[in-house]
Parts: sequence; C-alpha cells; structure tokens
Amino acid sequence: MKLFGTDGIRGKAGVAPLDPATVARVGAALVRSLGDTGKPVRVLIGRDTRESGDWIEQELTRGLTGEGATAVSIGVIPTPAVAYLTSSQGFDAGIVISASHNPYEDNGIKIFSCRGEKLDEKLEAGIERLIADTSWQVSGDNTVPTADTGLAQHYVTHLRKILPEAGPLGCARVVIDCGNGATVTVAPTLFKALGFEVTVIGDRPNGRNINLECGSTHLELLQKTVVERGARFGVAFDGDGDRALFVDRHGNTIDGDAILLIAGDQLKQEGQLPGAALVATVMSNIGLELALRERGIEMVRAPVGDKYVMEEMVKRGLVLGGEQSGHIIFASHLFTGDGIGTALHMLRIMAATGKELDELAGALVTYPQVLVNVRVRERADYMTIPAIAESIRGVEQRLEGNGRLLIRYSGTEPLLRIMIEGKDDSDIQQWANEIAELVKGHLG
Repeated sequence: MKLFGTDGIRGKAGVAPLDPATVARVGAALVRSLGDTGKPVRVLIGRDTRESGDWIEQELTRGLTGEGATAVSIGVIPTPAVAYLTSSQGFDAGIVISASHNPYEDNGIKIFSCRGEKLDEKLEAGIERLIADTSWQVSGDNTVPTADTGLAQHYVTHLRKILPEAGPLGCARVVIDCGNGATVTVAPTLFKALGFEVTVIGDRPNGRNINLECGSTHLELLQKTVVERGARFGVAFDGDGDRALFVDRHGNTIDGDAILLIAGDQLKQEGQLPGAALVATVMSNIGLELALRERGIEMVRAPVGDKYVMEEMVKRGLVLGGEQSGHIIFASHLFTGDGIGTALHMLRIMAATGKELDELAGALVTYPQVLVNVRVRERADYMTIPAIAESIRGVEQRLEGNGRLLIRYSGTEPLLRIMIEGKDDSDIQQWANEIAELVKGHLG
C-alpha cells in the first residue's frame, strides 16, 4: 500500500487514505516505527488553516496516545516551524497537517524525524507496512493533544538570526500575502517587529479560503498591491509556509530560479558556498544553469521534490538548494524549505548590496518555458503508447540540443506534467499542446 508521495500523504480530507481510521493508524504506526526509545515518546503536531485540520489532529492523537506517546499541539503554524521545533525541543517526531498549495478540500500528513528532516523513503515504507498489517488495531480513545502554542516563539527567535532588524531597510514598505494559511500566525507580527512598514493580505482564514485567489499560486493581488502601495518588496507564501515567491517594486514575479541565483551569488561572494555549487531540480530553467556557470557556480539537478533536493545537498555537503516553485533550503537555517526564512534572506541580501530585488533578479535571463498539466486516470508508461512516444521523439529532434523536454507525473496529484524549454515561445507551446492532446486521448 503506497501512501507517501513526494511530500507526505495527501488526498481528499475524509476519503482514504485521509479517512479517520487510516489517519489514526498513521499516528499509531509512527510510534511503532520508532521502536523502544528508552523514554516516553513525544510527538509535535502543527497544522494549517483547513477546516479538516481539527479532526485529523484528533485522529492522529488517538493513534499516537494509543501507543503510549504524548501528542503536543502547537496549533496553526508553518511547516518549517514544526521541523525546527521537533529537533530543537527534543521531540521524537513532528507531524504537519497540510496539503500545502492545494485547495481546502485536500489535506495531508507530513512527518519529520527527530532531526527535523523529512522521512526518507525507507522509513516511509516501514510505516506503510505497519499500517497495512492487520494483526493489530488502534487502541486509543479521543484524547485531546496537549496544547503548547508558546513553542512558536523559539521558531521566531531562530528566524531573527537571519535578519535581526531591518537595518538600512528600516521603514521600507513590504507586502506580505499569507495565502490565508499557516504563516498568518507568524509573518505579519515578525515583519512589523523587524521595523518594516507592512501591508498584509490573505490574512483572513476561514477554513475554506486557503490558497483561494491568493498566496504563492495566485500572485495577481500581490502584484497589484505592491504597485499601488509603492512597496519595495512583496512576498507570497503557500498554505503551509514552506515556500515563497516574490514580486519586485514594478510588480514583476521573482521565482525560485531567480532566488537561487541571487542567494548563490551572494553566498559565494561571502565565502559561504562550499563546493561552489548548489542544488536545483530538473524543472529549473536552463538559463539558471548558464548564469551560475558564468559566476563559477555548479548547478546540480535533483528530481522534483524538496526532500530530494535536501538529500542531494546532504550527500554533497552543500548549503543551498531549491525549486523553481519557491521551496528554498538554506542549510544554515533549516534542512527544509521555509518561506519566511527565504524572505528574510532576500531582505538581508538587499540590505547588504544596496540593490532592489529587480536589480538582483535581472542577472537571470531565462529561456522561454511552457508547462502543461494533463489530468490522467492512471500513471501508465506513456512511452509504451506509440502515438505519444512518436510525438515526444519528434519534439526532441526539433529542439536539436537547444532546449529541454521533461515529462513527469506529479507526486501529489493525478497529473502528467509536460515541460518544454526552447528559443521560440510559440513553437514550444505548440509542441507541448500536441503531446498534451495525445495524452488526454489515451490516458485522460
């Protein structure tokens, strides 16, 4: 039984595998997978603002306490806060209840180890086997988790190590879009305390409006607000706060590729980029690779998913990595993406260089890129379908080494993603649509 995708367990809230019985078994199986720790097991739980978060937390607690563990709830809090606090406050594991950028009907379960790192696939497989084992049942009752929202201050203190105060950016106008999600409990207060003039949008969660026409997947309102307010900086977080995308003073979008270039270049100049390399994914634009090469920085590509970026960073001893979508990992801060942390790093670099965000991002010249998502009924091997395979080979020949074609299934949704980079925008759009239509006809 495969439950874990690239970012934990995810699906429709109330429907398997996020039905109450399975959720409780996830909690119990997690404790069982830890084995005999020689001390009482403590598990930290945080969640985003979805209306289903409350009952999922309750069912997880039922499973955890049924196996003798103590469940501590920190309430609504960004994912990276759980990662940091799990490690720094001596918890045996951390759980985040969130479906990140997905709509409110979805939810998910992310699990962190005692080191504050996402579980590797071996540990995930072990939990899956325990859940599938019918020889045991959940024995817990409806125990309420212990609440400790005061833990959040430790996370805020850790964030302020990146940027203790606004400094030369003091009183600068910034706009923050919390996406009606988890960052609403931390970001507005923090940025005001640092000395910025803050406008906040997407800060009225009601359980159903998370990511709804706001946040990092819908930047239009942020772009409009930044320009109208004459702000120097705008940042949008996703629902659980582990990624961020930016808007410059002119309303232009700054994605994860630009962030990696800005941060990589600055860290190298400061002598803080070991190996003169960073990790990106197969989705990062070839323009990033070329710009980094000009600066003497190697770009290592990993599969899509911030946990794969992290694994590659650990393997190579690197300190910076991320995704085009805005998941950026600064190892000096955390070994997981942190949207608020990324925003503070960008502000730190602006303060250190005296440059605006658009000036810093202007060094990245991207190739035209299109991404077409096709909803599929099954994850079949598309290369075994002659018409699709022939079309793919034809596009690869037309690119003639001057671009890239990448096709992959989403790790969290029933989608096949078709990405093409090339010199001519109209050509690559046409080629992507051709492949997409064939996929719809055979797999949609």
